[in-house]
Amino acid sequence: MKVALVYDRINKFGGAERVLLALRKIWPKAPLFTAVYDSKKTKWADKFKIVPSLIQKIPLAKQNHELYPWLMPFAFESFDFSKFDVVISVTSAEAKGIITKPETLHICYCLTPTRYLWSSFDHYKKNPQYGLLNPLANLLAKPLITNLRKWDKVACFRPDCYLAISKTVKKRIKKYYCQDSEIVYPPINLAKFKPKDYELNKKLNKKYFLVVSRLVSYKRVDIVVKAFNRLKIPLIIIGDGYEKRKLQRKAENNIIFLSQDLTDKQLLSYYQNCEALVFAGKEDFGLVSLEAQACGRPVIGYNRGGIAETVIDGKTGILFYPQTSNALVRAVKAFNNRNFKSDDCYQNAKKYDQKIFIKKFEKLVEEKWKKQPNQLA
Repeated sequence: MKVALVYDRINKFGGAERVLLALRKIWPKAPLFTAVYDSKKTKWADKFKIVPSLIQKIPLAKQNHELYPWLMPFAFESFDFSKFDVVISVTSAEAKGIITKPETLHICYCLTPTRYLWSSFDHYKKNPQYGLLNPLANLLAKPLITNLRKWDKVACFRPDCYLAISKTVKKRIKKYYCQDSEIVYPPINLAKFKPKDYELNKKLNKKYFLVVSRLVSYKRVDIVVKAFNRLKIPLIIIGDGYEKRKLQRKAENNIIFLSQDLTDKQLLSYYQNCEALVFAGKEDFGLVSLEAQACGRPVIGYNRGGIAETVIDGKTGILFYPQTSNALVRAVKAFNNRNFKSDDCYQNAKKYDQKIFIKKFEKLVEEKWKKQPNQLA
């Protein structure tokens, strides 16, 4: 098989990017097509042959793709995949909208149906990201969203099959795209994330809880900050995003913010030495919860979405509801009265090992490719 990979944009590092690195282990020669590529912020992508779209040449597009949402459909429709047998789009936005010939198999590994168009539309409407331009953005949003939804509804029928990253996403694919899907959970690299007999962070010389997240509104880090302001317990937040300054202004002295530009060894140390990972957002899957559990640390997470699928309530962490700071405060207090076993957390994470993902994904793609019309001829 001649395989190509497609991803929405290469300008950050997170769970989806770890999926791409795992796929590269299966198909190391597969080129990676994308709308925009910011090489300065994405050293992880150096190993790939990157094929950016024409949008790459537009001013500010690499760092601020949000300014050009109406151009993203064109970016992916402009690619030519006629030389490939299989194209795998890894996407939470427009990459599924590529156009392939009938003999080319297009598999969409769906991270979620386009969030700002569907499942989180109301949230994005209430929390625009354009600063002083928010009034103008709200004025233009209605006709723009209407047109993008129309395109997205057309584009969602272009993949030959869908793979979902969780039960949560599987339900969304069915609801918004009217498509069936098979679940393939994203991988955790157990060679990198692992437990140890740890001492508490000597620099802090005290216990701390941990947040590892992009600092954007739907991740609801604001709930965590509000809760820990009340609890007065040390909290470390690792991540960057447009909400960082806002969150820093609200945070009390017990909360420390660190850049996401840490080495893997540094990140591992923060995972291994924390009391628990805290997450208040409704995740599509929640890879960070498994990274923490792989390091032997429990999770305090919101009892909806992917986190509820990867945390065993009462055994590898505590799930709280509703999505409020009061509920999180109660969960942290309950956590402090419990004794979680490191090995329980690690054994749960083992079910999502990268080796299992690679074996399942490769087998699934080969089976579907053999069923393509050109393979049966």
